[in-house]
Amino acid sequence: MAFQSTHDPARGRLLLLSVILFISYLCVGMTFPIVPIYVTEQLKLGNVWAGLGVGIAFLATILTRGYAGSLSDHRGAKVAVVRGLAFYMAGAVISLVAGLVVGAPIPSFLLLLAGRLLLGLGESLVAVGVIAWGIGFVGPARSGRVLALVGAAIYGALAVGGPLGLVLLDRFSFAGAMGVSAALPFLGLLAISRIPGVAPHPAAKRPPLWSVINRIWLHGSIVCLQGIGFAAIGAFFTLYFHDRGWSYAGLGLTAFGGGFVLVRLLFGHLPDRIGGLPVAAISLAVEAIGQFLIWNANDPILALIGAFLTGLGCSMIFPAMGREVVRLVDPHLRGTALGGFSAFQDLAYGLTGPLAGLLADRAGYDSVFLAGTVAAAAGLLIALSLRKTRAAAFN
Repeated sequence: MAFQSTHDPARGRLLLLSVILFISYLCVGMTFPIVPIYVTEQLKLGNVWAGLGVGIAFLATILTRGYAGSLSDHRGAKVAVVRGLAFYMAGAVISLVAGLVVGAPIPSFLLLLAGRLLLGLGESLVAVGVIAWGIGFVGPARSGRVLALVGAAIYGALAVGGPLGLVLLDRFSFAGAMGVSAALPFLGLLAISRIPGVAPHPAAKRPPLWSVINRIWLHGSIVCLQGIGFAAIGAFFTLYFHDRGWSYAGLGLTAFGGGFVLVRLLFGHLPDRIGGLPVAAISLAVEAIGQFLIWNANDPILALIGAFLTGLGCSMIFPAMGREVVRLVDPHLRGTALGGFSAFQDLAYGLTGPLAGLLADRAGYDSVFLAGTVAAAAGLLIALSLRKTRAAAFN
């Protein structure tokens, strides 16, 4: 079966899955810049609480990646995606209610946290399910391409969702933005009925989750370290611009997403062609440069260039390392392995928000991006070490 063929049904289904993922994931992307603004400016709470409001969704995702992978392997990827989209909708509705509670910041914030937790559970199920579904269509040999397309859909939605969320917040309030956010996954549910599922593996013997993670934790650490740069942009780029009195604050995620999607579309084949580790090493170096530029920027254009370079660098790291992970496990463990692997990225997103909030309170918003620079450099060292170890094993 030629994956490149325009008449290939597997390729068409994968592209349709990516479009559905893009539409539904807008409900995640819209919240990145508006949750910190809502918490700090409307609820009058501090940066740590703003970071918690963003990061707690990823805590839920971390804690449920094992469940998402197991459900995908046992019941099928389509079941996982349908459940995830339903949780997206529920989380957005609860966040809408939080936006309607006036004059009660603590109850509003607690409702927001509940909605964000459900959103995180939905993200866990949708992301793992779509990846396993796509690999089931085209085969593990093209897993890097699947991960590249899935990531392009996710980060494309983040790029579009950021400014869209800010426009909706300005025109319709936080509750109005959450209403739109609830409608988007419903469109995904309507469209997904057209796509056939792939066979699960309900009877295959499964080792404990921790034994699977033990095989992949170094690859996961690289993804975790690269995720800090993106999480810093998602949670604090807008506040960084507001603090300095700069224009174009809403374009941070757009610049990041533009660079991210550009690389995915032009070079999504590289992990399958030349291997994951060389791609990851180059990518981490570019991300470190981008984060350094944001930290050291003296005008908004330079900071936006840094966000764009961060997007270029972050783009291929997840599919590059994911390709390596898929090759390390048996077919019936792919969902479980990808769930555990994805949890490392969620860990970066979940911890960066509150910890970066503490750092911003003590050393300013620019220090958050210095931390992103150091993290990307550390990931580069691990990638180079893994590549050296692999080369020695083949000699």
